[in-house]
Amino acid sequence: MIWTVTEKRSLNKRIRKLPGNVQNILIALKKDMEINGPIRGDWPNFSAFSDGRYHCHLKKGHPTYVAIWEVKNKEIRLIEVTYAGTHEKAPY
Repeated sequence: MIWTVTEKRSLNKRIRKLPGNVQNILIALKKDMEINGPIRGDWPNFSAFSDGRYHCHLKKGHPTYVAIWEVKNKEIRLIEVTYAGTHEKAPY
């Protein structure tokens, strides 16, 4: 069954400022989550936080870009991307 992947409204502006290749990687991550769900152990530096939130690296190097998402509702299969940007500014 397909998952619905959304993003915070405030995230749209931040995503548009990301480099093009990082935007494309984020799109690929969102498509992967739609098909396979929120637990993406096959993505670089994937980790789960204790409160149902997850993160992985989109691009390594300087700067490192990360994405953070959370499962909003398991029954209706809803995932929300809450952050995409540099590792230094990530809200861990």
